[in-house]
Formats: sequence, C-alpha cells, structure tokens
Amino acid sequence: MLEDMIYQAINTQIKCDYLDVSGDGRHFDALVVSDEFMHKSRLERHRLIYKALGDKMHQEVHALSMKLYTVNEWEKVNG
Repeated sequence: MLEDMIYQAINTQIKCDYLDVSGDGRHFDALVVSDEFMHKSRLERHRLIYKALGDKMHQEVHALSMKLYTVNEWEKVNG
C-alpha cells in the first residue's frame, strides 16, 4: 500500500510526534507533527518531506497534500 510506504519513508527520516497518511491510491494527505519543523519556513518543511520520500515522490505519488506542524503549533490548533 502506498500509504504505508509514504508513512514509513517519512517516519524513518523525521522524528515525528504524530504522523498520519491517508489517500485513495494516487492522491494522499499527510499530517506530520514534529519539532524538526521548528524555525523552518513552510517551504523548508515541505522540502524535508520531499527529501524523506526521495524518488518515490516523483515515481509513485501523484499528489501529496501536507499539513506540517511543530508540537506547539499542533497544540494551538487542537486546543
């Protein structure tokens, strides 16, 4: 399953406090909470995910929507 592959690729490269990946086989959503995003711009955060996925992003994943938070940001969003 591609969701599992995306999950494992992110989880092995980024220390996640929370990670969820869902999708329909071509389009995927990733919710990643990690303090590795601290002091990084939105673009830098996306680059970390793309780096974790490597060639899989271009070969197997058609589209990936990402919500990327630090732990502090995530706590503010979820009260």
